[in-house]
Amino acid sequence: MHQAIAESSLEELSAELVLYTGRLVRAITRQAVGLSTQVPTASLRLLSQVDELGPVTIGALAAADRCSQPTMSAGVQTLCDRGWALKEPNPADARSSLVTLTEAGRTILTGARRERAAVVAARLRTDPHHDEQDLATAVAVLRGLLDQPDTAPDDDAPEGDA
Repeated sequence: MHQAIAESSLEELSAELVLYTGRLVRAITRQAVGLSTQVPTASLRLLSQVDELGPVTIGALAAADRCSQPTMSAGVQTLCDRGWALKEPNPADARSSLVTLTEAGRTILTGARRERAAVVAARLRTDPHHDEQDLATAVAVLRGLLDQPDTAPDDDAPEGDA
């Protein structure tokens, strides 16, 4: 950062980042047409998590999504039934399976991401206040935040989504 930001300002801006990224994702989801409207949002989110974390156990997916293992098992089974994911024995632990995307699942996810990217691009084309460089900066900031290792929340910090 070029100048020091007061802690309260950093907290306020961080809260706005969380608020507006969530709103943007929801707005994009509402505007998307085609393939991504035919695939339930929960399935796309799960495909994305498997893409990010896979090969991954159902337990690790449940922990990442902060849901129960039975709930995640049902979601994974839905993906497998549609041919979008595959469960294979875990060579490190015979009691569990590893979940991976199939080519069909990867195709669905890639298509949905392209459709949603087109919505963002269309919004940017009509926005007189922001340009491609602003988008590049936003992407760099978000990538940098996500490149940091996850840390456990403070014991005093409230949990949950905003």
